[in-house]
Amino acid sequence: QVQLVESGGGLVQPGGSLRLSCTASGSISSIFAMNWYRQAPGKQRELVAAIFSGGSRKYADSVKGRFTISRDNNKNTVYLQMNSLKPEDTAVYYCNRGYTWGQGTQVTVSS
Repeated sequence: QVQLVESGGGLVQPGGSLRLSCTASGSISSIFAMNWYRQAPGKQRELVAAIFSGGSRKYADSVKGRFTISRDNNKNTVYLQMNSLKPEDTAVYYCNRGYTWGQGTQVTVSS
């Protein structure tokens, strides 16, 4: 079974940028979409971005134009480039593939 490990979270000021990475222990070039979710304190986990095997992408309305999801099948890695970050982007970000979840990485946007 594929395992997912996220990295790249941290503390950033409003308007700043971060790039999250999700590295899989096996191949990610399959029929499964690769997804980024986030969960803020007291809120439900929500889908932030998805990238499908054909390369198409989907974004939550709240991040459109600011976040970009991409994948490197050779490195078994999916990225989430986050620009123009806002305090409301603060959450634990999770990588997901099918029934498999990473451990999450904390993103905090604060001055």
